Amino acid sequence: MLFDKGKRPGGRLSTLRIEDWSWDFGAQFLTAGQGAFAVQVEDWRRAGLLAPWQGGPAGSLVGVPAMASLIEAQCAGHAVRFGALVQRIESDGLSWFVSGPGLCEGPFAALILAVPAEQAAPLLSLHDLVLARELAATRSKPCWSVMAGFDQPLQGLPDHFAGIGPIAWAARNNSKPARARGEAWVIQAGAEWSQRNLECNQEAVAQRLLDLFGSQIGIDLPAPNFIKAHRWRFALAYGQVGKVLWNDNLSLGACGDWCLPGQIESAWQSGADLADRVAASLLAQAPDRVSLRG
Repeated sequence: MLFDKGKRPGGRLSTLRIEDWSWDFGAQFLTAGQGAFAVQVEDWRRAGLLAPWQGGPAGSLVGVPAMASLIEAQCAGHAVRFGALVQRIESDGLSWFVSGPGLCEGPFAALILAVPAEQAAPLLSLHDLVLARELAATRSKPCWSVMAGFDQPLQGLPDHFAGIGPIAWAARNNSKPARARGEAWVIQAGAEWSQRNLECNQEAVAQRLLDLFGSQIGIDLPAPNFIKAHRWRFALAYGQVGKVLWNDNLSLGACGDWCLPGQIESAWQSGADLADRVAASLLAQAPDRVSLRG
């Protein structure tokens, strides 16, 4: 069973769709990667969930018709509860239970936290201080992401920009395959600018970042038909521990892109690595688990 505080599949691969526009306002693309992840990427391509982005960086692949499509497809085969904020994890020595607003679920044989390190550490600390200390060594930088929709194409601009002053990234989202046709731009601030403006008003940040983008590329942008900012408080992990975290005795663990350097591939690889650890652990304990839990 998966509990996700979000309203719909996506997480860091979230997509917003409104009328004729769509925006991938988290992770923008992925590359084929290596090893098992490369095999997974090829499976996604064969399933029609990934396609090359001709206007993106070399070798870039994007989910179709949205980055969130990759998560939606995986959720379809599993029990997932959205809008479920887990605030407490508890154990009776045999099983795990999770609870939060309108949420009280269990028992579960094992528990995995796949959230930013800053959110996982407090939950782990009541049960395994060693794991919690390892998590505490990892930090995340923030990112403000702005979605802007225009009634006409912004002529003469490339489909993406990277590293232009305080702007870490900007892209014409409708240049990606299978997107809505409306002129939709995603603009993401760098970590330093995002940190300075972390607690600023959402509407003010949206306009400020759009104006900053216009000044950096040297054009007067038209007034957008739609504009919205999203704050990724824990966007870019650094100081990774280099491994997933798992306690065999407690059947408790954690994974995420804070485990390994990188982004989408690291998040996927950490999940795969921890799944192998969990499967081996539960298999070794299977006789006791069956007798105790039926």
